[in-house]
Amino acid sequence: MSIEQKRMKKLNLALLSGGVSTEREVSLNSGDQVYAALDKKKYNVVRYDPKTDLNRLIADAPKIDVALIILHGPFGEDGTIQGLLDLLNIPYQGAGVLGSALSMNKLASKQLYELAGLPVPAYVAVKSGEPIEPADSIARLGLPLVIKPATGGSSIGMSIVKKRDEFDRALTEAFRHDQTVLVEAYVKGIELTGAVIGNERLEALPIVEIIPGKTHDFFDYEAKYTAGVTEEICPARINGDLTARARDLAMRAHQALFCKGYSRTDMILKGKEFFVLETNTIPGMTATSLLPQAAAVAGISFSRLLDRLIRLSIEAHDKSKRHRVLG
Repeated sequence: MSIEQKRMKKLNLALLSGGVSTEREVSLNSGDQVYAALDKKKYNVVRYDPKTDLNRLIADAPKIDVALIILHGPFGEDGTIQGLLDLLNIPYQGAGVLGSALSMNKLASKQLYELAGLPVPAYVAVKSGEPIEPADSIARLGLPLVIKPATGGSSIGMSIVKKRDEFDRALTEAFRHDQTVLVEAYVKGIELTGAVIGNERLEALPIVEIIPGKTHDFFDYEAKYTAGVTEEICPARINGDLTARARDLAMRAHQALFCKGYSRTDMILKGKEFFVLETNTIPGMTATSLLPQAAAVAGISFSRLLDRLIRLSIEAHDKSKRHRVLG
């Protein structure tokens, strides 16, 4: 069924939220708000939790027109559920298998950013079991340091190391979440995030400025999800030239990681110098999350944003299907 035909009928939409990662509760909350915002005149919405409902999802696949993946972390944002939906021939929003897997791995992302000429903070990667001398990392990268697992989201397992005696504890905490850990130079500056929407043709949304509460050194899990802790300003309080550069970096990061549909890239502005941190392929999707905030400033309501992501997913799926048939 083409996108034109699908526009003429009410779509059967699978809404996936929950899952098995440490971000399960965030995903469920986002799923509730997405469900409330979806236009029930356009969609028959059925919810699935991958933790318990994979068999039902597979059984229902022939009658599902499109899926919305509102999952975060491993087995939701890393290409695994995307691969399952590809096998089931169900269109879904977002980056696809390749873009999802690359974006989820911060080491792979950094390497591709560097190949694309994007500025990143200096870093070293450490694998579990490998020897690491804190003094060497501090001599190379300075203090403070950021230590974080190579995969995962919501800043889980991430620490800011300000003194040598905090290094080992931070490393141990990061290794609790992944076998590869990044030790990164801490860049103090203005925290920004830039979202893009589109498949072949990208649109950069207004840049959001993030101001964590004074008790937080960075935009950590509590700062992200506790009401009132963080101030978010959109559009960001930076001049037109810096805004244009930030939007360009968001688009180039999206392309460097082979994303499609939409993404949101976090960055730091120090003086007039930008540093790209990471790209989120399924960013927070409550009405007050960063990407929907930027969309609202651009005149796109939460409900219309969801409509647009669904339309992009069907377009990408139809194009991919034509290529598979031709091949």
